[in-house]
Amino acid sequence: MWNKSQMDDVMTEYTPWTEKYRPKSLKDVVGQKEITTLLRAYVKEKNMPNLLFAGPPGIGKTTAALALARDLYGESYKESILELNASDERGIDVVRGKIKDFARTVSLTEVPFKIIFLDEADSLTNDAQNALRRTMELYVNATRFILSANYSSKIIEPIQSRCSLFRFRPLTPAEVTEMVDRVARGEKLKVDKEAGEALLYVSEGDMRRAINALQGASLHSATITSESVYKSAARAEPAEIKEMMELALARKFVEARKKLHQLMISYGMSGEDVLIQMYRTLDSLQISEREKVALMDKIGEYNFRLVEGANEMIQIEALLAQMLLVK
Repeated sequence: MWNKSQMDDVMTEYTPWTEKYRPKSLKDVVGQKEITTLLRAYVKEKNMPNLLFAGPPGIGKTTAALALARDLYGESYKESILELNASDERGIDVVRGKIKDFARTVSLTEVPFKIIFLDEADSLTNDAQNALRRTMELYVNATRFILSANYSSKIIEPIQSRCSLFRFRPLTPAEVTEMVDRVARGEKLKVDKEAGEALLYVSEGDMRRAINALQGASLHSATITSESVYKSAARAEPAEIKEMMELALARKFVEARKKLHQLMISYGMSGEDVLIQMYRTLDSLQISEREKVALMDKIGEYNFRLVEGANEMIQIEALLAQMLLVK
């Protein structure tokens, strides 16, 4: 039989790197310096209002909430925080059941309140949000709420007015690089310069995406290359997307179409992935501003067609055909 320490080692070994290297304390959180400074002040005072964290995925909202709870409660933080994902449990019954039951109980620690962390709170129905507002009012002395949302505009105004709003921004390249280096050291990986730039490209300021791409690339070798990063993230190399677009602009449709098929098969990309990368490549093309505007308009049109359910391959090929008419 394994003891607890051995079990913890085994569990850690097979934990996704996004969880394995998630900062445990606010002082270890990478990025969002202004926000973490304010949160650390709340920890020092052992008092805080209800909080609303808003911003795109993968930039530290959940990490900041859990680190705040750990810093507040120490070893007993698990008994003092209720963590729910509103995208799974988004109805009014959850608010009247789990949330209300936890909110009405008294904290047994030296901190006089407990925390309910509601991730993806913008997924809650309006009825559930109204019930939540009432719960926040009734149990304000015993419980504090931390709501996390991609879009704060989807949270009803009465809840927004009861929370202190923190807007999380996408992480800078330097911040993503700092965390990638931390993970690479922990896993004894070598990340060359081109691979680092590839991780920045695929992450787009999303730390979770960068670490997942790094973990996927590490399956091939302990030396991380740009090619392994792009393949693990199902992204084409920017130079290949640029080559395909330049072929179409040069009226070499058959060659551009062949390149498209190669990209979608070798990288396993969806039509929307291709469009997003084409959009990101626009600025690097040696064409006039007027031609870039025309291309952006076409990319937007064909993205709408894909969202409406049109066939991916046919639509992307049609876009390449339209590009022949731009110049």
